[in-house]
Amino acid sequence: MHMLDVKKIRRDFPMFRRKARRPFVYLDSAASAQTPDAVLRAMDAFYRECRANVHRGMYPASAEATDRYEAARAQVARFINAETEEVVFTRGATEALNLLAYTLSRRLGPGDEVVLSIMEHHSNLVPWQQLAKQRGFAVKFIGLKDDVTLDLEQARRLIGPATKVVSVMHVSNALGTVLPVQELAALAHRNGALMIVDAAQSLAHRPVDVRDLDCDFLAFSGHKMFGPTGIGALYGRRAELEKLEPFLYGGDMILEVTKENAVWNDLPWKFEAGTPNIAGAIGLGAAAEYAAAIGPKVIAAHERSLVGYAMRKIAAVPGVRVFGPPAGVERGGVISFSVGDIHPHDLTNILAGEGVCVRGGHHCAMPLMRELALPGTTRASFSAYNDKADVDALVAAIRKAKSIFDV
Repeated sequence: MHMLDVKKIRRDFPMFRRKARRPFVYLDSAASAQTPDAVLRAMDAFYRECRANVHRGMYPASAEATDRYEAARAQVARFINAETEEVVFTRGATEALNLLAYTLSRRLGPGDEVVLSIMEHHSNLVPWQQLAKQRGFAVKFIGLKDDVTLDLEQARRLIGPATKVVSVMHVSNALGTVLPVQELAALAHRNGALMIVDAAQSLAHRPVDVRDLDCDFLAFSGHKMFGPTGIGALYGRRAELEKLEPFLYGGDMILEVTKENAVWNDLPWKFEAGTPNIAGAIGLGAAAEYAAAIGPKVIAAHERSLVGYAMRKIAAVPGVRVFGPPAGVERGGVISFSVGDIHPHDLTNILAGEGVCVRGGHHCAMPLMRELALPGTTRASFSAYNDKADVDALVAAIRKAKSIFDV
């Protein structure tokens, strides 16, 4: 496996080429990744060369727009090893997860159970929580072991005949913990339940193959995988998507309408109501091609090495506490930490003054923070364009913060 040429990759991203008065050390890719020129060119070309609506226009510009839009769907499908018809464009992982919660919960009621992990992002927790109040089903949570990995033994006890849905993240955005998705999928299917995976934090960082994961549904956002904002996708196993009723109505998701009834379009358009984010979808397809060209395995190996280096450097600073799986346990490209009693927001402000961009707070995982008795953490997250110099800048900024707060 060849090593990743970070300097070459950084030249692909406009944000790293701009002239700025201070350094730009971007360690916030878990919130949103940077976007390369290839994606921007693909989106710009749509607006300049075939700016028209898709699917129904009979003139050349509309036909070309449709071809590019559907080609993007095929690019995304190849990236996750899905059939083209199994990829539904959404506004992002949040909408995809809400779509699943709303449509699947129509089947649920008292006596049924949905199983989540305590690490879930609010986008995967709150929809089930709120719909459980309306429908009467129960939401159960798989907890953590002492090393903050998922408690698989508890999962085996929780997932049973009453379980109808298991919905978990692939990689924790707050801790970097990698969840045993395949084992959970096997447990779910053994009990007749559906398996949903939130891949927002994994798709741009490691190989993701929906057949290998054996999930029924998978959701992700474009802006976390080098793509534009406001676009994402839902993968659904064809047989399961066929069973689902639409989430939104109108536009191209309709095949025929009478005064009394309506007939839905075929997959995947059945779930794509209204005029879609055409440029965003084209950008997402280009992002999938860009990540595929680098190689998910190469990216994963690079981030694994970089995270190991960062763990050693950060943990060596007196007064710093690192959260997440211990050394030797697989983790994603995320490191959460605290420095003495400095509040995460104060710490991130000091680091920002040094040009180091990190995230501070609860990371949309408040139940997890309460489970760990933490007010929040500071989080550094990595991508293919980061290197050891970025880690060194982070550590230097942490040391400056310590001196300012005298901790």
